[in-house]
Amino acid sequence: MCLWGFLRLAESAVKQAFWRRVEHIRLFASATLALKMLSRTNLLDRLHAERDRWALWLPVFFGCGIGAYFSLPIEPPPLTGLVLFAPAFAALIVLRKSQFWGALFLAGVFVLLGFSIAQWRSHSLKAPILERSVGPVEVRGRVVSVEPRSRGERLVLERPKIGRPSDGQTPARIRITLSSGAEGLYPGDWVVGTAKLGPPPEPAMPGAYDFARAAYFQRLGGVGFAYGRFEKLSGVTSDAGRNEAALPGRLARRWEIWWADLRHRLSERIVDALPGRSGAVAAALMTGERGRVAEGHLEALRDAGLAHLLAISGLHIGLVAAGLFFGLRGLLALIPGLALNYPIKKWAALTALPGAFAYLMLVGATIPAQRAFLMTGLMLLAVLLDRRALSMRLVAWAAMATLLLAPESLLSVSFQMSFAAVTLMIAAYEGQRGRFLKSGADFWSFGSLVRYLIAIAVTSAIATVATAPFAVYHFNHLALYGVFANVVAVPITAFWIMPSALLAFLMMPFGLEALPLWVMGIGIELVIGTAEGVSAWPSAALTVSAMPDWGIIAAAAGGLWLAIWSGTWRFLGVIPLAAAAVSVALWAPPDILVSADARLLAVRLADGSMWRSNRAVNRFAADIWYRRAGIDPDSDSKGRADGKSRAAGSGLPQCDTLGCIFYKESTTVALARTAGAITEDCALADLMVSLVPVRIDCKHPKTVIDRFDLWRNGTHAIWINDAGIRVETVAKSRGTRPWVQRRGATQAR
Repeated sequence: MCLWGFLRLAESAVKQAFWRRVEHIRLFASATLALKMLSRTNLLDRLHAERDRWALWLPVFFGCGIGAYFSLPIEPPPLTGLVLFAPAFAALIVLRKSQFWGALFLAGVFVLLGFSIAQWRSHSLKAPILERSVGPVEVRGRVVSVEPRSRGERLVLERPKIGRPSDGQTPARIRITLSSGAEGLYPGDWVVGTAKLGPPPEPAMPGAYDFARAAYFQRLGGVGFAYGRFEKLSGVTSDAGRNEAALPGRLARRWEIWWADLRHRLSERIVDALPGRSGAVAAALMTGERGRVAEGHLEALRDAGLAHLLAISGLHIGLVAAGLFFGLRGLLALIPGLALNYPIKKWAALTALPGAFAYLMLVGATIPAQRAFLMTGLMLLAVLLDRRALSMRLVAWAAMATLLLAPESLLSVSFQMSFAAVTLMIAAYEGQRGRFLKSGADFWSFGSLVRYLIAIAVTSAIATVATAPFAVYHFNHLALYGVFANVVAVPITAFWIMPSALLAFLMMPFGLEALPLWVMGIGIELVIGTAEGVSAWPSAALTVSAMPDWGIIAAAAGGLWLAIWSGTWRFLGVIPLAAAAVSVALWAPPDILVSADARLLAVRLADGSMWRSNRAVNRFAADIWYRRAGIDPDSDSKGRADGKSRAAGSGLPQCDTLGCIFYKESTTVALARTAGAITEDCALADLMVSLVPVRIDCKHPKTVIDRFDLWRNGTHAIWINDAGIRVETVAKSRGTRPWVQRRGATQAR
């Protein structure tokens, strides 16, 4: 019986194993068949069905080439892109009749074209960068721009003369912050003063914003602050003989300075006629000078999701162009002889186009403004040619034109958020034209008003979703109630504030701008009040930990897949978007951060809060450390404690005058503040961080970071886990690129 039972049991087990294997084979066959269908017939059918959308991917491939150039850890040899571009272009010519290979090589050509343009741009803008801090020293130069701040002003000077450096070491441009004393200085003036200067600062931690890279493409070779006033030099009217090769053509510089001077003078007239916070916001909207807006008001606008109102973009350019177009067309329509016999619609478009261009130059031609002008210009051109503008194509070629002129803009938050918002909005509204707004007699009806408010709410929600990944990646910030704030603020801006601004511009030549500015100020107060009210709601804004690079790439890829394709397979883009959302949770903030100047150390505690060694130094860097860890700098109470002694077992570092010691997992970490602590710490620590040079043979620690390492490689980020100790440095994350200054060979331990 026992044997019979055993045989029955064995038979049952064999049958179950057999049918499981059959089921696995069936599932495998089904999956293989599905993949086969997707990879061949189904995929090709879907691609053929959307041939009219293929061209929209060309700017994407162009941007991929630019991104590939900037992602390299080392600078490629000159003409690398062109060397690879030539055979790819030849292959495209040969295989152009093959649908598959032709499309593949066309994509490759655009990738290599983007790579080549970015490399050429990088080398064409190369200019001297200060190697070290200098000053206090006398500085002379010509003012390129005056940027008012809530406290003081910033001057950008070209052709500076700094102390006695040789001509080859003198930057093309420098930026100096003045606490006071810039009254009466305008672009084009030659000035002199005393300042302390240094090279543009590197990132505050690995992966953080790289100001030095942005400064490189602005030809800023030094930044600093002034001691006292800067005085205007009288009798200096020519720049001949002053390092003529250091900057682009003289005509382009004069054009830039003329607009900067006009911008600054108009801003002064605006704030004189409309003082207070309303005048500061009015100047930001009309001239692009946002520096006068107080930080508290900027924070309220950001937390309420209304910061885009201060970033001159499609709303502002479109309203200016629309005001000129419809205003002139309405006036001409009052004259029957013109309206019936001449193309007044085209005349209005011809007037609106240079008007929009003038506004673009006045506000400084920022990336969102460039995108908006290009799209508006193409739409007005379509009116002139009696053609219908294709919105998604407008976005695609506006992006292409922007990247051709300034490929480095691909890395800027303004480019990413501006194009992400408008691309997803147009994709969402394609095929839905006329659903919310209807033409005809009921345009001013209550139903039209409701549809308009619904459209604003939906548009705001779409823009919030589109820009959320980039807001997290760049600012670690999310505004949760932007939809509600925009439903109130956008109509006020569109129908009250911007028409008043346009009227103020028209009245300025006659000195009559005070009344329209006063009307504009009332609308601005309503918007600021809305921002302050919404930002005060519970959890109006969230501080989110940093998103890794692969997360933002996945978000961009998923968004583009959703926006560009029109079939149901577009929803496959949700998969990379979900991966991007998960990436924030997967990224672990560093356990230890040490600043490049060895003055600040921060430790992430077990409860997620952060302790730092000193609250009086490097506050800007500390705020970035907190935000990238997902911590609001103003809400972390434990980060405020930096006393000299800690109780053992409290989870906080135990510190004295010589240094600190703390424990992470099973790792003992020692921080040596003075040379007297090095010998003892070397004998007991697994990780040694010394704020002074280590000049002895320190064998026991697995990793030693001393003052020389910090000087060479910048801020260190350290992760400690079961796998061991991992160290990332600013120098390693930036690589060897033209905008990176290496202070010495990396020391390996």
